[in-house]
Amino acid sequence: VQLQASGGGLVQAGDSLRLSCAASGRTNQYVMGWFRQAPVKEREFVAAISRSGSSTRYADSVKGRFTIFRDNAKNTVYLQMNTLEPEDMAVYYCTASPGTILTMTAQSYDYWGQGTQVTVSS
Repeated sequence: VQLQASGGGLVQAGDSLRLSCAASGRTNQYVMGWFRQAPVKEREFVAAISRSGSSTRYADSVKGRFTIFRDNAKNTVYLQMNTLEPEDMAVYYCTASPGTILTMTAQSYDYWGQGTQVTVSS
């Protein structure tokens, strides 16, 4: 499956942004996730969602501010980001896993999009 992330941009602290990830295949066959990577930092887990969308998992740093959801009819996964902070600034990657576990481990995801830049000014 090929993934195309979009929706990044430059926002101010406290603003909201919605990222989209369009897949070439049927997303209902995959656990979908979002990771991010800031300069000189390791890639870190942000959120994941089950195949049906009934289960989600979040990193503690974004819990309560970010929401992952999916529209399998459109083969698209979204990441709604509210109350953005300068610490959220990173390149955001969408990813897909053929498994069923909402893993936080990057190595468990087989497919990756190209990334979209999110810049948050303070």
